[in-house]
Amino acid sequence: MAKKKKYYVVWVGSKTGVFDNWAECLLYTKGYPNAKYKSFNTRYEAEDAFMGVEHIPVAGKKSTSSIFVDFNKFPEIIKDSIAVDAACSGNPGKTEYRGVITGTGEEIFRMGPFHGGTNNIGEFLALVHGIAQMKKEGKNDKIIYSDSKIAMGWIRKKKCNTKVERNKANAKLFYLVDRGEKWLKENTFENPLVKWETKTWGEIPADFGRK
Repeated sequence: MAKKKKYYVVWVGSKTGVFDNWAECLLYTKGYPNAKYKSFNTRYEAEDAFMGVEHIPVAGKKSTSSIFVDFNKFPEIIKDSIAVDAACSGNPGKTEYRGVITGTGEEIFRMGPFHGGTNNIGEFLALVHGIAQMKKEGKNDKIIYSDSKIAMGWIRKKKCNTKVERNKANAKLFYLVDRGEKWLKENTFENPLVKWETKTWGEIPADFGRK
């Protein structure tokens, strides 16, 4: 049985970065004072770790949002779907996003907060994350709800058309933006992106409930 490929992050060494073989990692860390390195199963995990982007574990946890949706009153809402949303404190400010199962509110992913972002950037990243996760899980027909027309438009154009300037403070956020745009350009998806009708249905289930 072939050995599973690993990727190596070197944070402290004669050369730092993400490497796809142990020989290079060893070359840059062996004998180096207080060398710091670690292996990962995928390049994405390794790149995130090198950039300091943390994934919040949510498996088995229920959404803490108090958002209530009356599915009996609005049978047109597909419960077997996912809903995504973002929150931002300031403009620009601390930005985070998440995805939940529409019918239960169970959180399936959550990222942030990141500095120097906007709600629109968060909405864009939430959609990319949801699309990529559904593709990875083979759920190509799963509806993805978003309450952001702007973010849905950016997805169609495969471009996060924000006017926010890049700086050292928001480097982690724009690392995800760049990766999201790259993913959209290199992949196709079939998931229907559906506008969540907030005025009719109320807040989207992925809402952070901070209004």
